[in-house]
Amino acid sequence: QVQLVESGGGLVQAGDSLRLSCAASGRTFSYYDMGWFRQAPGKEREFVAAINRSGGSTYYADSVKGRFTISRDNAKNTVYLQMNSLKPEDTAVYYCAAGGLGSSSLTPRYWGQGTQVTVSS
Repeated sequence: QVQLVESGGGLVQAGDSLRLSCAASGRTFSYYDMGWFRQAPGKEREFVAAINRSGGSTYYADSVKGRFTISRDNAKNTVYLQMNSLKPEDTAVYYCAAGGLGSSSLTPRYWGQGTQVTVSS
């Protein structure tokens, strides 16, 4: 089993940047593809970004492409989401997930508890 703990969320203004981190427990981190999802109030959880086990391939939702960057450090059991040029519509709870890649998205097997990102206009 993998336990995931997100950090780095907060309140920022439009145009600012934030970097989310997700620390994974266990020695099997590198066995999993990793990703980020988000859920805004009243909306369904949606895919944001994913990265394969080696970090060599990344995938993004169209809404964040060119602004967000996902990366991972397998030596530190950590996956990151660098978010630039933030917009109010990026406001959501962001969840880290571990699972398997498919169809340019991630099928999650494990979830973190989420971290709130609020972008003011």
